[in-house]
Amino acid sequence: MTDPDPDADADDDAGADPALDAGRPSDPSDADGPLAGLDPDLRAVVADIESLGVPPWHALSVGSARRIEDDLFSSDADLPVGSTLDLAIDGPDGDDLPLRVYRPESTPAPTLVFFHGGGWCLGTLDSADDLARRLCRRVGAVVVSVDYRLAPEHPFPAAVDDAIRALRWTREHAGEFGGTGVVGVAGSSAGGTLAAAASLAAPDGEAPAVQTLLYPITDRDFSTDSYGANADGPLLTRADVRRFWREYLRSDVDAANPHAAPLRARDVDLAGTAPAVVVTAGRDPLRDDGAAYADRLREVGVPVDHLDYEGMCHGFCSLADEVPAADAAFDDLAAATRERLEAAGGGDGE
Repeated sequence: MTDPDPDADADDDAGADPALDAGRPSDPSDADGPLAGLDPDLRAVVADIESLGVPPWHALSVGSARRIEDDLFSSDADLPVGSTLDLAIDGPDGDDLPLRVYRPESTPAPTLVFFHGGGWCLGTLDSADDLARRLCRRVGAVVVSVDYRLAPEHPFPAAVDDAIRALRWTREHAGEFGGTGVVGVAGSSAGGTLAAAASLAAPDGEAPAVQTLLYPITDRDFSTDSYGANADGPLLTRADVRRFWREYLRSDVDAANPHAAPLRARDVDLAGTAPAVVVTAGRDPLRDDGAAYADRLREVGVPVDHLDYEGMCHGFCSLADEVPAADAAFDDLAAATRERLEAAGGGDGE
C-alpha cells in the first residue's frame, strides 16, 4: 500500500497525442494489440466502441466526458422490473439527494443500495440503469440507485457522505418499497469504493448484509502489476485513473483516508465490515486493487467471494447483453450476492 507520486510517470501515460491514438481503432483480431487476451466476444464489442474514435477520459474536459459517458452507457434496452420510482431525500449538505428505486416482481425482498461508477466525476442514474435493473432482476432485490455528488465540483468526502446518508435512509425506509429490512451495498468501479466506504463507516453491529464490489478502486497506488500490464486499457487506462484521483481528492492527505482508499483501513475496522463479493477482471488496470482488498478482508476474517475473470476488462458487467461470458459472470455475482443476503435473513430472491 505505497503512496507514490500520482504524477511520477505522467510522461509515460501521455506518450503520443491521446486523441490521435484513440482515433485508430484496435484490430480485434490482433493477438498482440491492446485487445489481446480479451474474450473474443468482448474483444469485438470493445473494438466497436473504440472505433467511434472517442478520446480517452483523461484527454477530455469533465463536461465532455460526462456527456460522452452518458451517451455511451445509457442503455436503450428496458430490462423489465416490477416498478421504478424516482425520488429525492435530504442530502448531508441540505440539498436534494436523488435516488431511483427498482422493485422486483416479487416482494418483500432484500435491498441493495447501489453506487454507479465513473471515477467519482462521471455517471448518472441513467448510465447505471442497466446495472441496477440486472441486480434487481437477478438478485431478486429492491435496488436503490444513488445519484451522489460528483467531483470536481464536490470533491472528497462529498460522495462518501452521500453514500452513508443513502444507506442510513434506506435502512429506515426499505419497508416502504417492499424491502425486508436486510440491506446490502453494491457499486461498480468508483461506486465500489463508495460501497466499501459506506460499509466501513457503518456503526458497530450495523454493517450491511453484503458489499458487492465490481472492479473497485481501493488505493491510489499505480505501481501494481495490473496497472503496468493494462496501462493502456481497454476502456480504462492508468492515465484515466490518475485524472480521476486528481479531480476527486482535495490534497494528498485524502489519499490516506480509508473512506477514499479502503485498502488503507486498519485491520480492526476491516474486521467489522460486511461480507464481500469482489469482482475483478484480468485485463483491468484495477484488477490488483480488488484482489488486494479481497485478500485483506480474508486476512481479518471477513467472508469473501472473489470472482476473477481473466478474459474480461474494466466495465464488462455493463456489456452483459452483448457478451455471453459477461452475462454468465453477472449470474455468478448475483448468485453470490443473493446467498449473502439470504444468510442475513433476506429471503429466497428469484
